[in-house]
Amino acid sequence: MTDSKEAKGQRLGPLDEEELIAGGTRYFIKGLGFRPTYSFKDIAGGPGHGSRVLMLQLLFLVLFTVILVVVLVKGRLCRPCSWDWTLFQRNCYFFSNSKLNWSNSVTACQEMRAQLVVIKSVEEQNFLQLSSKNRGPTWMGLSDLKKEGVWHWLDGSHLWFRFTKYWLPGEPNNDGKEDCAEFRGDGWNDGKCEREKFWICKKPAASCSNI
Repeated sequence: MTDSKEAKGQRLGPLDEEELIAGGTRYFIKGLGFRPTYSFKDIAGGPGHGSRVLMLQLLFLVLFTVILVVVLVKGRLCRPCSWDWTLFQRNCYFFSNSKLNWSNSVTACQEMRAQLVVIKSVEEQNFLQLSSKNRGPTWMGLSDLKKEGVWHWLDGSHLWFRFTKYWLPGEPNNDGKEDCAEFRGDGWNDGKCEREKFWICKKPAASCSNI
């Protein structure tokens, strides 16, 4: 053995328990009981590593596609309002394209499981007034048919005093027995119930919280 080999052997003397394997380093130290079981090949991945990654990517893509389809389908199945209804503050509104008298307007809304509109807030009033302004006179669910001058909504509630400001100047005047309220221009008017006018139905919006 040459001097250089002897020197090398002396340098490696404490590591004579280390095993060197071509294609990777796999070693163990008997004195310490430490024996890693991996090699550089393990870290880089074996021959099938690329195919496994590809399979995982495909699986993720399929799962994502399925979730996206489910969300879109459920979103279409659960709509707060039907296609021909308008959503506003958790209620759905139907603005008619035909004209009926007040009584038939009430019936038409009931047939759609709704009610000739009963106004509950200033915001709702402003929305309905603006929506009906360019359509022409439009029935609402308010009348004094039971007692002249005492206005009631279809749900039995009295007309609140703060809503009386929406009557047009000089209205209601009961001119020729006008007992049903309508949207007209920028305010309310009392009209003859047998006249045919547009009408608005209202019902609660559907809940999709359980979807």
